[in-house]
Amino acid sequence: MDHLHQKLEMLKKNLQEMEKVAVAFSAGVDSTFLLKVAHEVLKDRMVAFTLHLQAIPSHELCEAKVFCQKEGIRQIVLDVDVLTIPHFCENPSDRCYHCKKAMFTRLIEAAAGLGFAHVVEGSNVDDMQDYRPGMRAISELGIASPLKEAGLTKQEIRELSNEMGLPTWNKPSFACLASRFAYGQTITPEGLRMVEQAEAKLASYGFRQYRVRVHDQLARIELEEDQISRFMQPEIYQEVVPYFKSLGFLYVTLDLDGFHSGNMKDYV
Repeated sequence: MDHLHQKLEMLKKNLQEMEKVAVAFSAGVDSTFLLKVAHEVLKDRMVAFTLHLQAIPSHELCEAKVFCQKEGIRQIVLDVDVLTIPHFCENPSDRCYHCKKAMFTRLIEAAAGLGFAHVVEGSNVDDMQDYRPGMRAISELGIASPLKEAGLTKQEIRELSNEMGLPTWNKPSFACLASRFAYGQTITPEGLRMVEQAEAKLASYGFRQYRVRVHDQLARIELEEDQISRFMQPEIYQEVVPYFKSLGFLYVTLDLDGFHSGNMKDYV
């Protein structure tokens, strides 16, 4: 663990040098760890900003609020109507760039109004290996990524989070609901609602890592490979299929290739 603690100390040093920071906090594994460390280092010289979006399930916002209240961290929630962001609903392959550019511009302005010149977010080293057009917006806006700068990987963040007793250390990976739609397919409020309710149904059966991908009127369910056979138990799929159809899906399929984060980039 020595190398992990060295990276942790580097992270703390970098945050200390910023003196005052606003942390983009989503309640995910990475941003929770970053927020915890920032609060430990800077105390009241930091603030958490959480974005309230239609593309994020409501339970994520609740988890963010509970964590900040428990830790005594000042939190500001910004309401952002993502459906009004240019190019969001059209859903081009670089949708995430346009969305993050608009959201973080709003966050920077709000932070500056409170005297916070530095805004930080929770990208890690592993994120550099994936197709993430939103990272271009982060770079253009001059937002710092302290976890990445300290050389921390996702697994290392989980290990340190576990050591620190954070509840998110084993939380499944998550991405906004807009990532469930094939590029070029229009994103609507109804579509986002359908995906949120469909995934909530899977969660109710105890599935932890899942996605409901949308291809027009078809819902493609992704589960971890060792959970596929469990889904096929009659008491599960015979309830899930009609429920999905009641939401508005015409077809319901199970992807036998299993869960793969970010695989909608293959459907450009």
